[in-house]
Amino acid sequence: MIDDAVLRTTLDRALRRGGDFADVFVEQRRSTSIAMEDSRIERVQAGTEQGAGIRVVCGLSTAFAYTDELTEAGLHRAAEAAAAAARGGGDGAAIDLRERPVAEQTVRIPPDGVDMTRKVELLRAADTAAREESAAVRQVTATYAEGIQSIIVANSDGTLARDRRTRVRAFVQAVAARGGEVQSGYEAPGRATGYELFETPVLNDAAREAARRATLLLDAEPAPAGTMAVVIGNDFGGVLFHEASGHGLEADHIAKRASVFAGQMGQLVASPLVTAVDDGTLDGAWGTLRIDDEGIPTQRNVLIEEGVLTGYMFDRLRARQDGRPSTGNGRRQSYQHIPMPRMTNTYILPGESTVEELIAATPHGLYAKRLGSGQVNTVTGDFVFAVTEGYLIENGRITRPVRGATIIGNGPAALRKVDMVADDCGLAPGTCGKEGQAVPVSVGQPHLRISELTVGGTRLTAGMQM
Repeated sequence: MIDDAVLRTTLDRALRRGGDFADVFVEQRRSTSIAMEDSRIERVQAGTEQGAGIRVVCGLSTAFAYTDELTEAGLHRAAEAAAAAARGGGDGAAIDLRERPVAEQTVRIPPDGVDMTRKVELLRAADTAAREESAAVRQVTATYAEGIQSIIVANSDGTLARDRRTRVRAFVQAVAARGGEVQSGYEAPGRATGYELFETPVLNDAAREAARRATLLLDAEPAPAGTMAVVIGNDFGGVLFHEASGHGLEADHIAKRASVFAGQMGQLVASPLVTAVDDGTLDGAWGTLRIDDEGIPTQRNVLIEEGVLTGYMFDRLRARQDGRPSTGNGRRQSYQHIPMPRMTNTYILPGESTVEELIAATPHGLYAKRLGSGQVNTVTGDFVFAVTEGYLIENGRITRPVRGATIIGNGPAALRKVDMVADDCGLAPGTCGKEGQAVPVSVGQPHLRISELTVGGTRLTAGMQM
């Protein structure tokens, strides 16, 4: 997209008035989405976005400017704008860019080469699958999305790196109704791969699952309220750790003392059964990157090992301030945003129990098979999450479905109360928001049991403590 010589002169201009460090992030992004509602195509969108962001760091201060004009003149103007806001420091040394080799992503079927009619038929098949799953389904919405992002990162330390990232995803929502009752179910498979993902029946399976959940909720009873043991499902159940603990392990929150984990390195912060990692190298996972948005290779970072806090997630800036290497967690939404420490694929490792053993060991409690949206205070770790599919556990057996449940607690406190971990770890794709920036991530875990959590519901019960 940009000649290396132009990158060098742009960095030179960025540091002309001083500064300790400068980088250029160049991006071109092509995206396509198709939306179907009630068996009709409602929207087809395709577009290309491109531009460059230029950052100048001086001590603890950062200046940033961006442009959508990928020309030498456009880059130089943005560099001078960033330089004007970051004076002092810098030695004006010549910048020698050395390209860092980056492994190519495995994409068997490039999605932009697949005919549009095949993508439309994919959605039609999902619509049919959802309706065939249950006669109670009244409405189906299905969306296909693909994105291909090409980036260049160059900085004043001499790094030059290029990457091409392809992701595909689909979303299905089924609405079921019976009498005056209406419920919905939602599934959204996606991977950092090519269209080959949809050569399998993954979307039809997701559509049937969405319809099944919507229909199940029609017959669910009000959830109980009280303190009880909670078994949390695998894959998207990992959103609890991601939100209630993961963000608190990002180095910017630590530096600001805006995390309950600040000053806790080497301390026991979870049950010894809990080992949690952030791994940006997992092949095909939704949050996987070969390099982060600062040109640093991603890696497997152990955050909590057998309950002991062992690591934080660093971008380049916080790592420089802390005198340590970046962990490859510098991410940004686009060229219009500055990078910050962000998660990639964050999950709890599997244990040695089976799901059946977790349930059998729970005389009374809640099985939160699927979690939904939630709210978290990263300073305290306090959280509230909706349960989108839940069941009562009675006498060590899963019994009646319930609806309207929430789980309420504190992230570190909940981690300390994990007393059983199953062996069925799974990952689920998602979009993580932070300070106005959204990036693709995966969350995950095996089934695990928390011995005591507060469950919010509409039905008060007695005798549900353990």
